[in-house]
Amino acid sequence: MTLLRDPLLNKGTAFTEAERAALGLRGLLPPCVLTMETQAERVLTNLRALPTDLEKYVALNALHDRNEALFFRVVVDNIDEVQPIIYTPTVGLACQKYGLIFQRPRGMFISSRDRGQIAEILKNWPYPAKLIVVTDGERILGLGDLGANGMGIPVGKLSLYSACAGVHPEQCLPVVLDVGTNNEELLNDPYYLGLRERRLTGEAYDSFVDEFMQAARKTFPDVLIQFEDFANHSAFKLLHKYRDEACVFNDDIQGTAAVALAGLFSALRVSGGKLKDQKILFLGAGEAATGIADLVVSAMMAGATEAEALRRNWLVDSRGLVVSGREGLSGHKLRYAHAGQAPIADFLTAIKTLKPTAIIGVAAVGGAFTPEVLKAMAELNEQPIVFALSNPTSKAECSAEDAYRYTEGRALFACGSPYDPVTLSGRTFVPRQGNNSYIFPGVGLGVIASRSRLVTDEMFMAAAHALADCVGKEDLAQGSLYPALPRIREVSVRIAAAVADVAYQRGLADGPAPNDVKALVQSQMYEPKY
Repeated sequence: MTLLRDPLLNKGTAFTEAERAALGLRGLLPPCVLTMETQAERVLTNLRALPTDLEKYVALNALHDRNEALFFRVVVDNIDEVQPIIYTPTVGLACQKYGLIFQRPRGMFISSRDRGQIAEILKNWPYPAKLIVVTDGERILGLGDLGANGMGIPVGKLSLYSACAGVHPEQCLPVVLDVGTNNEELLNDPYYLGLRERRLTGEAYDSFVDEFMQAARKTFPDVLIQFEDFANHSAFKLLHKYRDEACVFNDDIQGTAAVALAGLFSALRVSGGKLKDQKILFLGAGEAATGIADLVVSAMMAGATEAEALRRNWLVDSRGLVVSGREGLSGHKLRYAHAGQAPIADFLTAIKTLKPTAIIGVAAVGGAFTPEVLKAMAELNEQPIVFALSNPTSKAECSAEDAYRYTEGRALFACGSPYDPVTLSGRTFVPRQGNNSYIFPGVGLGVIASRSRLVTDEMFMAAAHALADCVGKEDLAQGSLYPALPRIREVSVRIAAAVADVAYQRGLADGPAPNDVKALVQSQMYEPKY
């Protein structure tokens, strides 16, 4: 019975007659022995009969808790259909309703009441973790403070690590740091499972997170820690504090940057422009916007000075254009607070004034790329670059259909949430997600395979180039700036090899470089099969 209840070992009805006899399973299962293929077909039949994506999420979560190999087989073989259910956009709704749909605990919940005991608590985890995705739930997608309900994000991210890059599920540990929530709705929700108290702040918060970081690295030597969905004020601080001493990265800042830069590389293959000549206007000035801008500036500096590159990246936040001398600017915005430009209150006026070649939406303001915005971009550019990267879908700056319609089919478009193909004037466009799942699984695999001591910006630059190199002419011809999702494991191998190469070249890896880095990466990949 213990075997049947362990999702890492359970095969369900696929246990053979010999296994049933040897393992004491006879009589505990129906007599028919099914193949994994038949089991997967049954899962999909049941899944497709369910009326809502949330019900499908719950069903897949239950499968994940019963039989990991079958769960990942279904995900890997049907990634286009299943990824939007186990991750964006459905995971946002699942987090909002986490207490209501909760069935079995997954990962570790470490609360502020556990201060002084975190190392002891981490020892309760039964597996040798090599990868931790951790959140404090303060800024879940574009939905805000969801407290302990944010556990859906680390669980979803780690599912994609295993499905998209073959990181073994046994090596993956999702963690939520429950420091309370300021979300009144959750505090009054009878099904909320987290601490019913206001968020920990200041020194108490910093020391709590630091205790977790020290304990995690001691309990799981060489572990890679990914920060996920922390609020801006925490995200930048934590990344800067730990990036030079521990193997950490922030996917919202660095992963988003790499996937966006890869999309820009692909768009410029269509338009024929050079990156250093683009002018990019960001709607948003938080983790994603400044993360993308920083990596774009680094890439532009291959043909421009830093000052020139900086001047080609502009931010618009809730108060308008970020310019020099504006009061109340926080540290991460100051680099892009340009002098010599009068304040501008709204995004459309900023477009007409600055005349950008690209707009990138990462502010989670649904519908912000209005028809007027899109038409203005089309008037200024033969092929305007329009990236509506906020998710879930309700927070998208514009739909794929609007992006193409209001630019007369000339937009080079990428999205943060999935959209169906769009047919306009006899041409069919296939928009693809500028989703971090193209980047972070491969980065993580490369870091783990090389046992790199740090994760550097150079690795994300290498990842962006590797991803862009995976986009073929046939993709670009149909308006796709990213490769097809079913190719994701192949893409992740190329990214992982590029990341590992950087680790070996910079002396960050454990030992000398192997003769074949790609083979090393592939040798460590988990394949979901019995």
